[in-house]
Amino acid sequence: MNETRGSALRPLARVLTDGRTGPVLLFVEGAAGTGKSHLLQELADLPGTAETVRVRWRCGTDGGPPDEDAHRRVPTLWLVDDVHRADEAELLRLRRVLEALEPGSAAAVAYRPEELPAPGLPLGAPPLTYPSRLTVLRHRPAPWDEERVRRAAAEALEADCTDEAVRRLRELTGGVPRVVVDLLAVLGERHPPFTGTAAEVEAAGVPARLAELVLSRTHALSPAHRPVVWAAAVLGEPAGRDELVAVSGLGAAAGGDALLRALETAALAEPAEGRYGFAIPLAAPAVRACVPGPVRQDLHGRAARALGRRQPVPWADVAEHHRAAGDTRRWLGAVERAAESAAASGRHEQAVALLERTLATPGLPPRSRARLAPLLARSAVTGLRSDRTVEVLAQIVRDASLPPAVRGELRLDLGLMLCNQMGRFPEGWRMLEIAAAELREVRPGLAARAMTALSSPYWPGSSLDVHRRWLAEATAAADVSGDEPMRTAVLAGRAGLAMSCADPGAWELAKELPPEDTDPACARQAARGLCNTADFAVWLGFYERAEDLLAAGSDLSARSGAPYMEYNALGTRLLQEWWTGRWPGLAERCEEFVAATADMPFIASDAYVVRGLLAVAQGDWGEAVSWLSQRGTFGTEKLPVPLGATAAGGMIRLALARQEVEAAAEQARAAWAVVAGKGVWPWAAELAPWAVEALSRAGDGAAAHAVVRDFSRGLGRSDAPAARAALIWSRAVLAETEAPDREPRDGLLRAAELYREAAAAYAELPRPYTRALTAEGAARCVLAADSGSGAGPGAGSVTGAGADPDTEPGSGESPVPAADPGDTAASPAPNPTPGSAPAPDHPATPAAIAELEDCARSFTELGAVWDAARARALLRTRLPARKGRPPGRPSHADELSPREAEVAQLAVSGLTNREIAATLHLSPRTVEQHIARAMRKTGALSRRDLAHRLGGTP
Repeated sequence: MNETRGSALRPLARVLTDGRTGPVLLFVEGAAGTGKSHLLQELADLPGTAETVRVRWRCGTDGGPPDEDAHRRVPTLWLVDDVHRADEAELLRLRRVLEALEPGSAAAVAYRPEELPAPGLPLGAPPLTYPSRLTVLRHRPAPWDEERVRRAAAEALEADCTDEAVRRLRELTGGVPRVVVDLLAVLGERHPPFTGTAAEVEAAGVPARLAELVLSRTHALSPAHRPVVWAAAVLGEPAGRDELVAVSGLGAAAGGDALLRALETAALAEPAEGRYGFAIPLAAPAVRACVPGPVRQDLHGRAARALGRRQPVPWADVAEHHRAAGDTRRWLGAVERAAESAAASGRHEQAVALLERTLATPGLPPRSRARLAPLLARSAVTGLRSDRTVEVLAQIVRDASLPPAVRGELRLDLGLMLCNQMGRFPEGWRMLEIAAAELREVRPGLAARAMTALSSPYWPGSSLDVHRRWLAEATAAADVSGDEPMRTAVLAGRAGLAMSCADPGAWELAKELPPEDTDPACARQAARGLCNTADFAVWLGFYERAEDLLAAGSDLSARSGAPYMEYNALGTRLLQEWWTGRWPGLAERCEEFVAATADMPFIASDAYVVRGLLAVAQGDWGEAVSWLSQRGTFGTEKLPVPLGATAAGGMIRLALARQEVEAAAEQARAAWAVVAGKGVWPWAAELAPWAVEALSRAGDGAAAHAVVRDFSRGLGRSDAPAARAALIWSRAVLAETEAPDREPRDGLLRAAELYREAAAAYAELPRPYTRALTAEGAARCVLAADSGSGAGPGAGSVTGAGADPDTEPGSGESPVPAADPGDTAASPAPNPTPGSAPAPDHPATPAAIAELEDCARSFTELGAVWDAARARALLRTRLPARKGRPPGRPSHADELSPREAEVAQLAVSGLTNREIAATLHLSPRTVEQHIARAMRKTGALSRRDLAHRLGGTP
């Protein structure tokens, strides 16, 4: 029960439980459907003394009022409903009852204030003379807020409502409980089934109960007075008296009189001071649908003229009224004004929706299409919604009657949308090439914009040399045009291309981009340049320096009304947080980003990749594949080159961890070909180490060497810290995997040196996760060299696939020693190479163990569950063999042992028994036993149930 309702019930509850308390009269007033009868029922259910009598009295019924004399001398709770329907006789008897209330008795009187014969006097005139002993209170049930509407929707419907749908439900119904419930019932019967969107709420129509109420009140007016209600229905929102009368067409005197009559009969209300309309907005369509067509058209025409006198003019509403009035010329003119106004104020989604609806209208004059289509294209390029726009523009571009300059401009924006927002690069590239050719002579500024887009190396396909040629042409075209926004666009393209290639001059070019500009077109181009340059700087590894560019670009995007660039900047920030180890809450931020861009999933590609990489580190490999594959929203081959290379690196690592070596090698070859074809070598940083490992483990040493060689030559002396660290890492992987075929110990120690060099480079950036991965590699190589065992291709590698999962490494004893059936950590520790016994400590071993312990801590702090488990498993291979449990050691009889907890955590994260075995150097049989014991000790019935049980497990 809410506080407001509770305050209404408490006084009556006191009276009923204490017969000495003075009588109470509670007036309950509210419009139809606000919950008055429900409150009376709550009062009827209040506890009272054994002698308390409850009397229900509904006014205006055939049964008439109860006999008040029969209850005069006993404690009585009178519950009187629909007092607005009482006739004079009933009111007289009710007044006698209330005047005669004794201590221990109470009355609740409910009514609709808008239907009282004497406004403000529920008991009629003259006012009742209340006895001094009587406490008189008034309560008005409050409408439901959004949270209460959300709860009602959750109870009534199977689908979850979006926030926008809940908000629209609340707005249309005014929060009146009965109307909310009725509308939810309509939505519950919808076919196809309701999916939870605001558009479905708006299309549901008017519930029958509400329609009958408002139409009966309208019909009760004389025909001369009804036009004022019709005018309110056509306007659809509360309006001032003069505006409402003007739309009605009645004239000042007659219109004023009609408004008074409409208010007296509750056909209209005053929702805000001096504003008149329907108490429940959803009532307007019911009335509007009953207005004769010709009359309705005239009303819309007058509404358009009335709204046109407002300041500022609501052009979208004016356009809709002109359309409904059948005035095509004025409709299209108002649409153009509305779209320009929305775009100028950054409301691109509104502009796009309005223009899409308009341009989809059959029979639109060609001249109007030529004027409106570029407006649609410009807003769509800057905004977020493009799916339907692409189809609309694609049809318009095929219109042979379009002027060449208009067609070229449409092709330009269509190409940008296809590339940037839809991920359809081949189509977008072709469209941009044609646009550049069409605009070169007639509009060189726009041609320069098309050429600048073609100079971006971000997308798969053309090589870096092609992009550089387009940039040179764009620069020349912009100079010819003298168009300042296009010059800014070319400058943004130059800065982005330079930064992507690690050209030191990129930083100076970025400084030339204006952080402030009064021209919105220039500001949007500068915002694009700053955000893109920041993104490329993050790929290079300049995280701190990129932050300033990112902040400036985000701010300028917001101020200049460029939501597409704002979302681009958010994606860049997610990548930066992943690399710099800011992982707390990162998975949730990625998922929120994806949810916010559900209609345009390509914009969220950064979030998909980061979420997938997190899932790899956390051992949730099924989710990792789903996220890295963009959850099927679009093909991964459509990803921008650096993102595609990063996603491929994650997929290769997963394949190696699952010992799908040939598949990993095939993925490596395909992904490397894309990066090599583009020629922007810093973008190979997240792919190269994994590609080298996959190719080496597949026995293709020549290809692995070629990757390292090409990567090194391609980087040259460019200033790309992340790529330089990745190159060292790649060389370390090559040295480790080739060590057994050459000089095993020296080769492993050389690999360890390279791993440490890479770890130091990553620490400098800083990148804590990759620092820990490479430091782990150094420790692994030292331990392997000091144990006298060759690492072999992939043995003990960071993929965790070094052990043979079909055997239990170690001394050959049972994986579950009898001395400690609950903890296999007491069993002889396995070695990296099955069957080999732990070697005596070499002088370098303690340092390597300490290094590995530090890596395990780093992984744990980051939340990299799988990596931490793998590092701890490698540590256990260096522990001395133990025979049984030392004295005093806990048996873990009723709680999970450390190893059981570790195995269980990996199991609930999604890994299979074989994958856990490969990670921890165990056999699948041992893993199965650990999981069975964990389920028995926690009482779990399944792996899913085990996940819940582990929530409280230390």
